[in-house]
Amino acid sequence: MSTVSYEPVIGLEVHAQLLTQTKLFCACSTHFGAAPNQNVCPVCLALPGALPVLNGEAVRLAVRAAVALDLQINEHSSFARKNYFYPDLPKGYQISQFDEPFSSSGQLEFELDGEKKVARITRIHMEEDAGKNVHGLGGDSLVDLNRAGTPLIEIVGEPDLRSSQEAAQYMRTLRDILVFIGVNDGNLEEGSFRCDVNVSLRPRGATKLGTRVELKNINSFRFVQKAIEVEVARQEAILADGGQIKQETRGFDAEGNRTYSLRSKEEAHDYRYFPDPDLPGLVIPQEVVEAERRGLPELPSKVRARFEAGGLNEAQAATLTQHPQIVRFLSEVEARAPSVGFKKIANFLLTEVLRGAVFRGQAASFTVSAEQVAELLQLVETGRISGKQAKEVLGEIEGTKRTPFEVVEAKGLVVVSDTGALEAVLKELIQANPKQAQGLREGKLQLAGFFVGQVMKATGGSADPKLVTALLEKLIGE
Repeated sequence: MSTVSYEPVIGLEVHAQLLTQTKLFCACSTHFGAAPNQNVCPVCLALPGALPVLNGEAVRLAVRAAVALDLQINEHSSFARKNYFYPDLPKGYQISQFDEPFSSSGQLEFELDGEKKVARITRIHMEEDAGKNVHGLGGDSLVDLNRAGTPLIEIVGEPDLRSSQEAAQYMRTLRDILVFIGVNDGNLEEGSFRCDVNVSLRPRGATKLGTRVELKNINSFRFVQKAIEVEVARQEAILADGGQIKQETRGFDAEGNRTYSLRSKEEAHDYRYFPDPDLPGLVIPQEVVEAERRGLPELPSKVRARFEAGGLNEAQAATLTQHPQIVRFLSEVEARAPSVGFKKIANFLLTEVLRGAVFRGQAASFTVSAEQVAELLQLVETGRISGKQAKEVLGEIEGTKRTPFEVVEAKGLVVVSDTGALEAVLKELIQANPKQAQGLREGKLQLAGFFVGQVMKATGGSADPKLVTALLEKLIGE
């Protein structure tokens, strides 16, 4: 049995659906969830005489993705026919890009366990999606061609990844970027962001690549990581027994926690690529590239760095940049209530607002508006209500158009700032808790929170915490 230590060599081929209203070569809708075979036309169905016309918006979105990932945009590129037979491919070929893609040579930076990593990207090219085979309906297999012709970009990565964790983080980072720049909706469950994984093993320290196995169509970060781990274990077991890895394409069975053979190298298709005679060469003018470069929004890594510079920790910044609409919401509150300060706004979103948020693709819904949150936090900042009262008001305005001020007026909420009354409460607490009071005098400052909390409890959360803290310092020092 072999005792050689092996390292995984991993590369991803990510397929991301472009956020266009219509398909890549026709005017059919790309809307997900339509009844089977509703979003089709003679072009989708490959009826005789139907001719493809390239979607200009798809080209612009593809260019935007390539610019964001620092790829070189090739002014001249072409479309080719990738020939193979499968029931969900009505033309008998897929229109893709082969030897002349529109972009090449980029990279993706990502972070894993605090360490920055860089993985090269070979190319990004445009292609159309196939349809979908639906199995097990009354014992039959049916074909839904709604997806046929949907515009995709394929992001082909170099084999620079060395673990399942790196692969999953690469995929997450890539998805975040494409969602933030408005190129993809990030819906893995709907198949609009999925990948093929190339996995091989080689002895540690070696430079020559091992025999590659491709894992097809994985649409979950967790499944990407698990599929790689299962496949690496399978290949290690074969090599340990003195066997050889077969070059093949395999699927991943999540329930059975195994990979299984789909086709071997001997059965692999010869796609017989040739230029599509119905489509002229694609020319992308430099002004289109520069326009997309100028219009590129702030990427998630830059937003996270800005949030961390504003006082948030890494986990908080990551949570607030998990969707572009959260960043937009925070920015709008900050613009409406600049006196509150970034960190207070961010913490309120993290602890209160995001609990009721719902995200779907590029869209997001919140139980309150940015305008309501800005007004609520301003009421706290000016001392009109306390932080505890703010949570009570939030519960009243969620899902309504009521303003925080209306609720405060209606409920008669007001911060208790009567110095005499608060001093009396504090004196009673100090007398009733001599050990805590003595500890505070000896410098155990964390005990101040105990007394402030007790005052807030005694006043139903209506005391001014700043005034309570000042009075506590005065009374403890006496």
